[in-house]
Amino acid sequence: MNQIEGRNAVLEALKHGSAIDKIFVRKGEFTGTLRVIAAKAREAGVAVVETNKIKLDEMSESRNHQGIIAICPVREYAEVQDILNLADKKNEEPFIIILDSITDTYNLGAIIRTADASGAHGVIIPKRRSATLSGMVSKASAGAAEHVLVARVSNIASVIDALKKINVWIICADVNGKEVYDADLSGAVALVIGGEGTGVSRLIKEKSDFIVRIPMRGKISSLNSSVAAGVLMYEVTRRRRQ
Repeated sequence: MNQIEGRNAVLEALKHGSAIDKIFVRKGEFTGTLRVIAAKAREAGVAVVETNKIKLDEMSESRNHQGIIAICPVREYAEVQDILNLADKKNEEPFIIILDSITDTYNLGAIIRTADASGAHGVIIPKRRSATLSGMVSKASAGAAEHVLVARVSNIASVIDALKKINVWIICADVNGKEVYDADLSGAVALVIGGEGTGVSRLIKEKSDFIVRIPMRGKISSLNSSVAAGVLMYEVTRRRRQ
């Protein structure tokens, strides 16, 4: 996992706009430089988490964290427009994966791996309540995280509104939807996959054009989110071949 330790180092990273996923600060020490860092982090939309010294000591690689550690992605995040530009460059209809609260690093890595294999142009994740491009995600993706464009956005709902304006169909996965094999998956598509246990949020469901489900023939009523994402991605791929 890439990280920056120490007050001056983290402050300089924020001043220069470096990509930071989250900042851990020792509990009860929001004074002096740490207060300035916390304020700048919030302005930049970076989550600040209070934790104890034991946790920071365990995380620290330098053994001189000075009460603060910033967690950075293993690579820079893309913009949503970069994903659309890639589709245009390939002369293909956009094929996008939107993840709503996928917090498990293995699932995020597995979804990115399948996105690469199925020909998706990119993945969109929220800044909060989501796993990030950590070393563990990169490993779970079997290296695909180095190639797939991943955009990290403040508001998934706003992104969906913007995509709908350029005629991208928003297709949400939910157990109460129609069978995916009966749905029209042609054209520009954004698949929305929800987190384990929580599923897709109510607001995002309401904004979706279609809600689809994978038929379950056995005793279990649902699939792991990364497995479900894989099934749906390849159904889009299959339709495109037709």
